[in-house]
Amino acid sequence: MKKSLLQQRWEWLHTLPDLGELCAAYPKEWETVQGELAAIFEQGKPEDLKAYLDRSVSQAAALARVSQRKHGDSKAAQAALAQYVRNRMAHLVVGKRCLAAATGVTKGKVRFNFLNGFIAQKLLFSRDLERKPVSLGWFRLLWPLLWQRKMLMPLVQPKGIYCFYSRSLVDKLAEMIGSRPCLEIAAGDGTLSRFLTERGVRIAATDNYGWKHAVQYPADVIRLDAKEALDQYAPEVVICSWPPADNGFERQVFKTASVQLYIVIGSRHQVAAGNWSDYASQTSFTQEEDRKLGSLVLPPELESAVYVFRRKPGGREVTESGGGA
Repeated sequence: MKKSLLQQRWEWLHTLPDLGELCAAYPKEWETVQGELAAIFEQGKPEDLKAYLDRSVSQAAALARVSQRKHGDSKAAQAALAQYVRNRMAHLVVGKRCLAAATGVTKGKVRFNFLNGFIAQKLLFSRDLERKPVSLGWFRLLWPLLWQRKMLMPLVQPKGIYCFYSRSLVDKLAEMIGSRPCLEIAAGDGTLSRFLTERGVRIAATDNYGWKHAVQYPADVIRLDAKEALDQYAPEVVICSWPPADNGFERQVFKTASVQLYIVIGSRHQVAAGNWSDYASQTSFTQEEDRKLGSLVLPPELESAVYVFRRKPGGREVTESGGGA
């Protein structure tokens, strides 16, 4: 059966195109978002920004529920898609501003000089852009000496690298997971799963390969979207590092009966990572920020955070209308 144009557009959006691609595909929506955000940034009130983002998420969810009761390329379905696009654009813009605030780099190309590049390479990578578990001792000694350290994340993020994992963090995560079967979703290049496997954790790394333009996926990262992976592996523990803001797949974790523990490595800024609407609406898990674990995610300028979701005794997720992949 031939897919409708609207279905094709939704499928494309589920590949998580970047802001530039969204703006090129939906110039009218981008013009709307620019105007709305410009007015909020001019006022300079964080509470207005949070209210705007919350309202955007709520409107997108409400329109999605209405559109699912319709068929084909209805006006309701088209409105839901347009609102989703505006919502995604807004979150990407705000996430970019958070990154700029953390790194001090807002535009243009950035490059390390020889000394800064040499130290960063030895400290964080085993070779090329292959990350290694970072020694906290060496990091605390050498990181303050890098006067170009604010350039690091703008250089590596286009390659799908959103943070670095200390050895202490990997050890603590391995201890939390224990002998239970674990699944990593949206695993990217599989770095975290590789580190945990080296600590004896039984973990499968999965990703939908939506970032093929930037990430080199190794053979041990299995090509599955989150729902497929959760259905296939039925894990007790799930871990996700820097899930995209307002993504459509984390809700599947809370709907999977086998999951007892969900660990999210992300940001203390809610607009930068994770689906906070789904975090708030789910009822089967407790949620807490583990600040000790968060302090072990590097570099500290990112203000990373680790959120831990534990299933409540007898907790069962109430299925909501709508889904994600």
